[in-house]
Amino acid sequence: MSRLSLRGLTKDYGELTVVDRIDLTLTEGEFVSLLGPSGCGKTTTLRMIAGFVEPTAGAVEMAGKVISSPGSVLPPERRGMSMIFQSYAIWPNMTVQENVAFGLKLRKLSAEEVRRRVGQILEVVQMGHLAGRYPAELSGGQQQRVALARAIVVKPAVLLLDEPLSNLDANLREEMRFEIRRLHDEFRITTVYVTHDQAEAMATSDRIAVMNAGRIEQVDAPHLLYTRPRTRFVAGFIGRTNLLEARMENGEIGLDGFGLKVAPTNPEPNGGTRPVLLSVRPQSIGLHRNRPSGPDGRPAVPGIVAQRVFLGETWDYVVQPQGNGARLRVTAPPLQVHEVGEAVWIDFDPRQIAIVE
Repeated sequence: MSRLSLRGLTKDYGELTVVDRIDLTLTEGEFVSLLGPSGCGKTTTLRMIAGFVEPTAGAVEMAGKVISSPGSVLPPERRGMSMIFQSYAIWPNMTVQENVAFGLKLRKLSAEEVRRRVGQILEVVQMGHLAGRYPAELSGGQQQRVALARAIVVKPAVLLLDEPLSNLDANLREEMRFEIRRLHDEFRITTVYVTHDQAEAMATSDRIAVMNAGRIEQVDAPHLLYTRPRTRFVAGFIGRTNLLEARMENGEIGLDGFGLKVAPTNPEPNGGTRPVLLSVRPQSIGLHRNRPSGPDGRPAVPGIVAQRVFLGETWDYVVQPQGNGARLRVTAPPLQVHEVGEAVWIDFDPRQIAIVE
């Protein structure tokens, strides 16, 4: 059952189109992230879902009912949604308990029911022992937990999050990614999450909609976005990749100058010859001191190590294949050490090569 649907959703500001004919449907209890660089239209999309911005064209539907269209926007307070802003927007003059109870009191619940639900949600977000503190006495991560508790305690039909972790340091961001996912798994609230951080989107989402210049380029599960990107932009934005020009010849790929033939992860059904662009992830390329002779028949070519950087968990190598002008980014384990200028053999995992547009 669909909970939230965007149908041709568009927003223009004069001659500038910020959101361009977006179509997206979320099922009940699904967590979907809008991921993209600054200015791609993701926050404007979220604000149209919330009812703060009127669309120029298209519609927002919830449970089959149109709640936003040109000239007709249901007010935010009547949508049954909760929104968490980048700044958290918790009341500085209220304690943790009072902040979380605020929405329940507006709904005129009994004092006993308010106490019960506030106490329950504060324990869930591990803030029960700080119920009497004020926001100024809390860390950034604790303030974020208060914002989450306040949003969830009213049991919204849809939860909206706008860059909620951008004000936290790196360690707290990583911790809160998993906390947001844990809370989603517990309450199963349909969620739209806006971020420019791919790691946040990958850690929290059931599906990710990658946006670029106001349009959705691809919507998929995180692992499919990474392993089977459909466009150059998605391949480059989700993780790191090598983009290589090649030829498609009767269902096989020929990498120019490599003398290789490999089958892609997403082969085309029809034959013929045409130029194609490949996305090859750094970890799908292997480095060897001797020519590999594995039974899987992975194609290999000689090359030279041009650069290297040690990143702790991995080595990040730049390798130049013999007879080809390409410079390949290759990721290797920390104990696989190659010197700059060293001759190596490079092989490719055909299962991790994707054609992109």
